[in-house]
Amino acid sequence: MLSCRGLATIASDYIDDELGTVNKMSVRMHLLMCPHCRSFIGSLRSTTEVLKLHSEVEVRESYIQRVEQEVQQALERRRSDPRP
Repeated sequence: MLSCRGLATIASDYIDDELGTVNKMSVRMHLLMCPHCRSFIGSLRSTTEVLKLHSEVEVRESYIQRVEQEVQQALERRRSDPRP
């Protein structure tokens, strides 16, 4: 029988439909009996959908360059700071 910890390790594969038949059936059986894991899978599915929706948003190259420049400046300031 699949444990909650075992389910957590293969939850992403389950949501992405990348499990074999035996593992998929083990997850389904576990979910029938475990409300906490049903909630976990539901949250994971929702999060995955939100990330998919937002990953299609294009970011302007000028914004990326500005962020990279600010990170570089912060690193340089940190290197020149005499404090440990």
